[in-house]
Amino acid sequence: MSSQPQIKKDKMYQLLREGKIKEFNECKAEGQKCDLSQCDFRAVDLTGMDASGLNMSGCYFRLADLRGIDFTRTRLDGASIHDAKVSGAYFPKEFSSDEITMSLVRGTRMRLNC
Repeated sequence: MSSQPQIKKDKMYQLLREGKIKEFNECKAEGQKCDLSQCDFRAVDLTGMDASGLNMSGCYFRLADLRGIDFTRTRLDGASIHDAKVSGAYFPKEFSSDEITMSLVRGTRMRLNC
């Protein structure tokens, strides 16, 4: 698996990149699967996305709009949220506040506290 963020051809990923959050959520609710690991979400507005149960490990969220997203049931290990908008977002309890802050401010990849 590459450590560099990727722009994939996956339909579900493309819906998110195109800002079609409602359509993404509908497809997800209908059972369509997607693996969003290692994806590039640089400067993408994801507000309103249902992130529950998704694998978003290793994703790159620099300058992305993540406001209000509940990531508590999302796999985010190795993701970077550098300069993202995170107001009102919920992160998995396995990430310390320091880990989240370092990723937000310095661009480090978030590591699980296990």
